[in-house]
Amino acid sequence: MYSSPLRNPGFRWFFGGQLVSLLGSSMAPVALAFAVLDASGRSGDLGLVLAARMVPMLAFLLVGGATADRLPRRTVLLAANLGSALTQGAVAVLLLTGHYALLAVAGLELLNGVLAAFTTPALRGVVPQLVAKDQLQRANALLGSTRNATKILGPSVSGVLVVAVGSGPAIACDALSYLLAAGCLARLALADGGPLSGTAAFRPGTVRTAVLYRDIREGWTEFRRIRWAWLGSWAFFVINLVQTGTWQILGPLLTQQRGSAAIWGLVLSARGLGLLVTSVLMYRVTVRYLLRLSQLACALGALPLLALGSGIAAPWLVAAAFVGGLGSSVTVIGWDTSLQEHVPAAVLSRVSSYSDLLSYLAIPIGQLSVGPLTHAFGGARVTAVAGLVDALAALAPLAARSVRRLPRAPV
Repeated sequence: MYSSPLRNPGFRWFFGGQLVSLLGSSMAPVALAFAVLDASGRSGDLGLVLAARMVPMLAFLLVGGATADRLPRRTVLLAANLGSALTQGAVAVLLLTGHYALLAVAGLELLNGVLAAFTTPALRGVVPQLVAKDQLQRANALLGSTRNATKILGPSVSGVLVVAVGSGPAIACDALSYLLAAGCLARLALADGGPLSGTAAFRPGTVRTAVLYRDIREGWTEFRRIRWAWLGSWAFFVINLVQTGTWQILGPLLTQQRGSAAIWGLVLSARGLGLLVTSVLMYRVTVRYLLRLSQLACALGALPLLALGSGIAAPWLVAAAFVGGLGSSVTVIGWDTSLQEHVPAAVLSRVSSYSDLLSYLAIPIGQLSVGPLTHAFGGARVTAVAGLVDALAALAPLAARSVRRLPRAPV
């Protein structure tokens, strides 16, 4: 009988920090969108602000992974959260005082993107330092439940705040959440030294350009060596290429063409509910070949696209979105747990950063491709083909024994 990760005081503080941080982060996009549109009246400004955050995050992911493997991850996360509190706080001040300026807001969001590049690899590497291997899946399920619950609750709370008091206070809440998260992280009892060992161990002043370049190169070598990791990452590249832009752009368009924009809201809610339900179930269920289950479940994420492209009735589309959410949640928990169980701690953040970079790079490419493809072939056809490619990409790694037969790590 496995014990709960929440019995561990360190994980409780980490979990609490993630709860407030994720809630704030789920509120911020809605508030920021309304803030920029209200202040400027130009959709182009919003696009620039969003791109200003995404581009540096991609550009600095590998540096973030190398830094998280070399320096104490607690220190990296503390600095990143405090920095994010300052940048989001500055955005809130600009909005609250009526001094919105596109370059200022875009510049602050650019800094936020850089900080996010250091946060993501470090977060994945911290969990194995806080809980035993037999608790990793449960820990990731708890974090997944929190992430999915905030995705449902955060935008609604943000919308209410924007209507009631304006977008500035909502952004200020996001800044406060980073500050609270930093307070929780400060209570973590992790080793002062970085995970690297031997001659590569952390020493003050060793993070120089040459050292980072060597660490990044070593991360690439390790990433390529772990066959199941790069096979899965390439699959996620294809999935993000065909899924994210199609879902975000053609989803609202095709549902609106069915007669009501409200259908899209129901679809998103159903998917969010599916994400939450499975993350709760994964706290209890254990399987020997978790990565195999993860890839099989990933194929379920194609169902909403196939349903959307086929033009079936709205109730069936909502049901497909729910099932797709179920599968996506299993995929995230299974992937994170597999990385944490099988990738050496000394390179975990770097391997994770390569996986994330490969996956995220496909998103803007896919988003830019949707328009021309829709113009050439029609929205329904593009969506249906995207769903088919999505399912095939999810299942393709299972052809490799290293994916099918990767067992749970011994305790």
